[in-house]
Amino acid sequence: MSVLAEIEAALGVLAFGLLGLSRQPLRANFAQAFNSASGQRRLREKVVILQCVTDYPTPFEDVNLRAMDTLRATFHLPVGLSDHSTGIAVPIAAAARGACVIEKHVTLDRNLSGPDHRASLEPTEFAAMVAGIRQVEAALGDGIKQPTASELRNGSVARKSLVAARAIAKGERYSARNLVAKRAGRGRSPMDFWDLAGTKAPRQLRKDEPVA
Repeated sequence: MSVLAEIEAALGVLAFGLLGLSRQPLRANFAQAFNSASGQRRLREKVVILQCVTDYPTPFEDVNLRAMDTLRATFHLPVGLSDHSTGIAVPIAAAARGACVIEKHVTLDRNLSGPDHRASLEPTEFAAMVAGIRQVEAALGDGIKQPTASELRNGSVARKSLVAARAIAKGERYSARNLVAKRAGRGRSPMDFWDLAGTKAPRQLRKDEPVA
């Protein structure tokens, strides 16, 4: 239920307290603590900001997971989600967007009276949410775009190479009529087609035989 200015004011109170300042607890002193290098350092050590919508249950269209990006960029602090939506999709999506904390209500019976139960997970659902978050964490990876170990095992089968589309006689010129890209990747790369086009085959090739 806050705007960014209110969140900054709250962080100022926390910074003031974390620094153990003896000054009066006034708005100006809160702001000074928030803007100080030492205050910012203590906030980074102690605080995670959770995006939260106070509605039980929260409609999916009101969750606003992108607000986590705004909070992170504005305050340079880790972010998470205090989730009041139904089901487990939203917290799993929040983990994929970089949430380092997920807060979710648990209930033994969602049919009990009171506003929180409808937005809570029963124990088996909570376990499924945690399992899904752990899978997302593993799937996020390190961000380096390169073949994985599992891909390298499949490379010779899954990648493509240039092969004879039909039998090619020695001395016949390579062209789109007699070359094609097919699995497996044990010959020349398809990217070499334009270098080979118009040149002569150094030997006879059978259909589907890789081009050396």
